[in-house]
Amino acid sequence: MAKHKGRAWHVRLLAAALGVTAMAAGASVWTAQAGTAEAGPRAGVSSPEAGHEDQVTKVAEDIAHASDRGARGVNITIDDGPDPNWTPQVLRLLKDSGVKATFCMVGTQAQAYPNLVKEVVADGHRLCNHTVSHDTAMDKKSEAYQAKEILDAERMITKASGGVRPQYYRAPGGAFTPYSRKLAASRGMRPLGWNVDTKDFERPGVDTMVATVKREISDGPTVLFHDAGGDRSQTLAALGQVLPWLREQGYSFGFPVR
Repeated sequence: MAKHKGRAWHVRLLAAALGVTAMAAGASVWTAQAGTAEAGPRAGVSSPEAGHEDQVTKVAEDIAHASDRGARGVNITIDDGPDPNWTPQVLRLLKDSGVKATFCMVGTQAQAYPNLVKEVVADGHRLCNHTVSHDTAMDKKSEAYQAKEILDAERMITKASGGVRPQYYRAPGGAFTPYSRKLAASRGMRPLGWNVDTKDFERPGVDTMVATVKREISDGPTVLFHDAGGDRSQTLAALGQVLPWLREQGYSFGFPVR
């Protein structure tokens, strides 16, 4: 999500996250997983889900932009949900269009709506970690804070999904740091950027959003939309136009490279 997004949404998420993390503080295992700041995160550590001992494989630390469908691939990414009103509508539109997307979920939202997380997975989409509280200034915070935001969100999303882990990590507002990228990659989550920002969070109008995609898709394949944070009716209308247009131009829909 871009840094220009509304403060009110961030404040609501932060308030929810503070309540969640306060209750979970005593049981949090993030310090053991992250290691010390000097040593950096370790690859191959066990899942943060209590009692779950599967191993994860480290992925590349650089920010992914390319599509697994090659030069004519497009990655549709959906941020900030799940949302009980808008996520089901986005899912129906994607299903009707035969398109798979990557859903970048906020931890507290995933925890609140686990059935929607499971529905996203059941429809064949991929999960992405978008932190616990969507703090767009987290790149200015301590490594301990960054680790808790990333690892607690990973735990929340994995639990909500029924055990399916997020495969990517998208920093709120692009607030990546070398440390956060390394930590996410050590947990098997490829840092994920974007090439086309539709600015749908600002509701600039459907025609403007569609024109942005048409103008900027040549800059790279990863397109940013949202399914939470307010009225997403413009997003739905824009997706309804953008998806068939991309197909007509010879693009195919895939996932970001890992």
